[in-house]
Amino acid sequence: MAYSLGKEKAISRSSSVLATNAVLRNTYGLLGLTLFFSGLVAWWAAATNAPSLGLIVTLVCVYGLMFLTQALRNSSWGLVSCFGFTGFMGYTLGPLLNLYIHGFSNGAELVGMAAGGTGIIFLGLSAYVLMTKKDFSYLSGFIFIGCMTLLIAMIVSFLIHAPALQLAISAGFILLSSGLILYQTSQIIYGGERNYIMATITLYVSIYNLFVSLLSILGAFSGRR
Repeated sequence: MAYSLGKEKAISRSSSVLATNAVLRNTYGLLGLTLFFSGLVAWWAAATNAPSLGLIVTLVCVYGLMFLTQALRNSSWGLVSCFGFTGFMGYTLGPLLNLYIHGFSNGAELVGMAAGGTGIIFLGLSAYVLMTKKDFSYLSGFIFIGCMTLLIAMIVSFLIHAPALQLAISAGFILLSSGLILYQTSQIIYGGERNYIMATITLYVSIYNLFVSLLSILGAFSGRR
């Protein structure tokens, strides 16, 4: 009986490890594809001077596509919705990239530095969790409070123009995105997240916010044309 129970536990642990590895592999594979696709769309939007869609339309499309992806996460249509979401996010980067490239004397350099910084932060945090196997589930409270704080700060920033507040919001998004990367990677390892499509969406949004926030901070300390 003891041998049988031990064998069952070993099989269960082995199945759990295999499931975790599959989610990790699928998540990072899909994340790489969506980042590439999003980058292509961003390049096309910048090259064609695609117009900004405005705040209201952008928010409706972003949250609409996120909810659609969540609803379809367990079907193949979830992949289509995931690419639709990341493609749209890439489109929103087009006008922003043009603003920096043409509006700053070192705009292309700023974009490159922001992209490089984003890659270093993401790879460093992901590698840390994967190597140490540390459980960051305790960050859920910090992430919730951070989201609420940043939401209030963004509403205030729409009412008053304060450069210092904008910088604080960008710095806050960098901290929040870093926490989300640690939390989401940890959730995959410890079985809290078994849907690689939703894991991809969370990591993609974190990377997107990291890039935009780093670009904003770098731009604040650079000279315009």
